Amino acid sequence: MRIITLEEHYADQHIMDENNAFRGEQPALPPEQAEAMKFLMSRAFPGPELLDFEKRVEYMDRNGIDVQVLSVTTPVSDNVPAADAIRIIREANDITKKHMEEHPGRFEGFAALPMIDPEASAKELERCVKDLGFCGAMIAGRSRGRFYNEKEFFPVFEKAAELDVPIYFHPALIPMEIQQTYYMSDAYSFAVGSELASAGYGWHSEVGIQVSRMILSGIFDKLPTLKFLSGHWGETIPAFLERMDTILDRELTGLDKKFSEYYKEHVYITPSGIMSNDQLEYIVKVMGADHVLYAIDYPYMKPENVYEFLMDSSLSDEDKELIAHKNAEKLLHI
Repeated sequence: MRIITLEEHYADQHIMDENNAFRGEQPALPPEQAEAMKFLMSRAFPGPELLDFEKRVEYMDRNGIDVQVLSVTTPVSDNVPAADAIRIIREANDITKKHMEEHPGRFEGFAALPMIDPEASAKELERCVKDLGFCGAMIAGRSRGRFYNEKEFFPVFEKAAELDVPIYFHPALIPMEIQQTYYMSDAYSFAVGSELASAGYGWHSEVGIQVSRMILSGIFDKLPTLKFLSGHWGETIPAFLERMDTILDRELTGLDKKFSEYYKEHVYITPSGIMSNDQLEYIVKVMGADHVLYAIDYPYMKPENVYEFLMDSSLSDEDKELIAHKNAEKLLHI
């Protein structure tokens, strides 16, 4: 059975160098924090595998993955000026296209967008879809501390709806003041707090908040064909849909539909390499198999049971086929 995976990252040395040119001198961390960060980077950062496409293709072949949808890791950071961010992200998208051309049929692309400039982002999304053949965009975290439901970002989502491509919301590091308040404690180490604030829980909760704010802003009443992708089995939201319908009811929100109706109609879920049969079965039950797509989060996650996990599940053959490739083909026009 054909397998298409969606949340698959790569890095490019030129783009990393471009970013580093704007970093400047970083303040020295206290010894405990410096040691913790070194330890965390050794655990979490896949280093050369982000750059190595030969190993990537070997992994894909070994695990029955026919197509990865590529996204460039951290195309720009928040300290890059707008004009330079637009230029660097254009370069990054062109590099993604180069990898697609060098491996025909194996890679598709999600556009990176310079969200510091929403109008430029809308134009870049259009270029990527129409000229480069990309199938959507991936945006991470916030832009200069602003969530994307704010009105200045509307042109990006308007353009995505016009082009009929989805926006994939991806986690990013959350602001340090929130990390300190919610996740750091003298009761455990800085390393534990850092992981709790990021991949352990914090940034998943943050993406759940992001998607919730988008829905409550009424964006789907304004753009009824707009579609989102949400990884890590929905970033905490699917288990709370009934609760959100009860508390955030239509009388309160003034929206045309219940929260869960917007979510189930407009949001598509991926596992992001969390190979849990319990979560797979639960999400299919809540969302329907037609709203679940496959994603591994390579190379941050590198499970060696990609094909078997889905094929050996208790799902029907029809549902397996939807998740493996049919939903991606339809949603992303692959």
